[in-house]
Amino acid sequence: MNYYFLVAALLALLTLLTHLSHGRKEYLFPMLSSELDPVVKAVFHCIFHFVSLFILLSMIILAACGFDLISMMQGYGLVLFIALNFGIFAIWQLFLAFDSEIPSPFRRLFQWMPFAGIAILSLMGIYF
Repeated sequence: MNYYFLVAALLALLTLLTHLSHGRKEYLFPMLSSELDPVVKAVFHCIFHFVSLFILLSMIILAACGFDLISMMQGYGLVLFIALNFGIFAIWQLFLAFDSEIPSPFRRLFQWMPFAGIAILSLMGIYF
């Protein structure tokens, strides 16, 4: 049993639940009711659910690797892929927050925190 992977999976679950509750209310629904072009709204709606699916699948893989349902030899590449994705997501969000004119950008663009946590825990599970 790999506790790092299990904690990363739990953090992914919390991230998914926040994404589906807070994200829908604060980001998705206002965007869908805005005056944006219908094609733009449809694309963003799809992207919202693509992110949901990516987090869900990542959570399942991390949990399966944490419970040793996937051998470390096969799980290594999967978990490394997940860690790199979430790590790059966190870095990119920090860059955009730093580069934006949003007041309190690190608080308002907070998604980098769980993304970084999932990436770090996943890497720790691989190497420790």
